[in-house]
Amino acid sequence: MKNRIAELGMAIMRSLVGTVLAIVVACTVISARSPAFAQTNPSKELAIIPPDKDSDLKFYRSDGKIQRGVEALEHMTSDANLVVWIAGNQFFAMDEVIAAFQKMHPGMTVGLITLPPGLILSAIQGGGWNYNGKEYRCAPDIYASVNLGHLRQLKAAGLMSKYQIYMHNELQVMVAKGNPKQIAGIKDLVRSDVRTSMPNPVNEGIMQFYARKVLERHGIWSVIANGQECASCQTTERNWFTAVHHRETPERIRDNKSDAGIVWKTEVMEALRQGAQVEAVELPPMDSLRDEVAYAVGELESSQHKGNADNYLAFLATAGAQDAYAKFGFVKARTDELNLKPID
Repeated sequence: MKNRIAELGMAIMRSLVGTVLAIVVACTVISARSPAFAQTNPSKELAIIPPDKDSDLKFYRSDGKIQRGVEALEHMTSDANLVVWIAGNQFFAMDEVIAAFQKMHPGMTVGLITLPPGLILSAIQGGGWNYNGKEYRCAPDIYASVNLGHLRQLKAAGLMSKYQIYMHNELQVMVAKGNPKQIAGIKDLVRSDVRTSMPNPVNEGIMQFYARKVLERHGIWSVIANGQECASCQTTERNWFTAVHHRETPERIRDNKSDAGIVWKTEVMEALRQGAQVEAVELPPMDSLRDEVAYAVGELESSQHKGNADNYLAFLATAGAQDAYAKFGFVKARTDELNLKPID
């Protein structure tokens, strides 16, 4: 009987130890972040990744192979050496950019998410993602947006202190090949015979910081938005606000659901590389904002891989990184812009 009691006691002890270890492991992703991160709007819900976005979720293995979707998210919460979440309009350049980084730092594994920067910001503030009904509680080491405004929000929350500008872009209007509606500029986007596909104003940085300003200056924002600020929604019979514009707009033009949409110049170039039957309507500088658009990047104070994050920011200032981006139509940053500076 004594032996049986002893065995039972040992079993209970092993069970308790196992439970404690399980709790520690389960909380690693959450509690490993700094107190500042843990205190940032803890009641906020996890950000939701739109369906079928596996190609925007990548894990770059050290052997050069790339995993996508759920597998990539799982690595981001476990064994990635570096986690980078950036504005989705760079998705087509990132295989080359990350390959160049890994060449400089052999053996490095990198988790990458390329989605609208406002959506990513929500994920950072909320503590992670929900994808296909499953929760992934994690945070990046590096965050980049198409405007310093998002990074200022992170500074206000105590989550980021420094940034650098690492490239530039400009706005264009994407239309069907041959421009059958003869769209010449911004004003034509509200013609009665033109159907538009526009980046949403909820989390798409291109609309939040740039396109909306242009539309408002031309006095046509209210016509397009019709008083609505939403994603994946029909604001009027002629306008659709997308969830992820750089993929949806060329698809809607291909499917004859839309005639035109504001996108980045680099996205027209990528659509053409993929064989899309589209072309670009170039805009004057006052509408393309080519002298204003700037991509900002910084390291999270809560980064669990500070050395690797520092190396990545330094890498962005190298010729290898700048050339990799320029190959896809992005405009290189000036030397002074690539220096880290305090977020004002």
